[in-house]
Amino acid sequence: MTQGHPGADRRGARGLFGSRQKWGLSQMGRRLVPLTLDNLPDLPKPCRHCVFWELDPVSGEAAVQAGKPELEKEAWISAALLEWGSCGRVVYVDEVPAGFVLYAPAAYVPRSTAFPTSPVSADAVQLMTARVLPGYQGQGLGRVLVQTVAKDLVRRGFKAIEAFGDAKWSGPSCVLPADHLTAVGFKTVRPHHRYPRLRLELRSTISWKEDVEMAIDRLLGAVQKEPALRPL
Repeated sequence: MTQGHPGADRRGARGLFGSRQKWGLSQMGRRLVPLTLDNLPDLPKPCRHCVFWELDPVSGEAAVQAGKPELEKEAWISAALLEWGSCGRVVYVDEVPAGFVLYAPAAYVPRSTAFPTSPVSADAVQLMTARVLPGYQGQGLGRVLVQTVAKDLVRRGFKAIEAFGDAKWSGPSCVLPADHLTAVGFKTVRPHHRYPRLRLELRSTISWKEDVEMAIDRLLGAVQKEPALRPL
């Protein structure tokens, strides 16, 4: 298992698309839908098989060694949908998958207990992972994804989103860069020299200003790059 954060694979890579698009979202067809078993294959290949957050470190490694992480991913999404409800969003541009976000209460995220700053607060949902593909960054998709999640969670009675940050982030990783999280409005609620836990109050999320929205795009673009992030 690669050293770094608890159980992380830090493999870097290229995105699915080469250069950044030069036109705005207003000139493209945009569609944002809940993540389901039907559209799970639309996630980037490594991401649709990744079980870093969905399983504890031992079970995650066993699933990868057995060559069936995609089955564990499907089982996790199925259980989350049946027991809790929507746990992700996928955004399409001209019917091409352009990004996604995955989130759930900490009870559904076994890997979170491996972090020294756990647990996630009872009134919050954990931001597990998110990505905007390189060809679509800087066009507002990150803002759309995060604000859609925020509105969903407000309707469901949650007060905040929390995430574990990596204070020494140096490349693609399943753990979000701590400084990027603070740049988009997250506040540290449990300090740590490497893995602080940060929190974003949902009532402030709905009315973010443009500069913060741009920072969200940078955050989601930095989270994962192909071939993304699967525990070894």
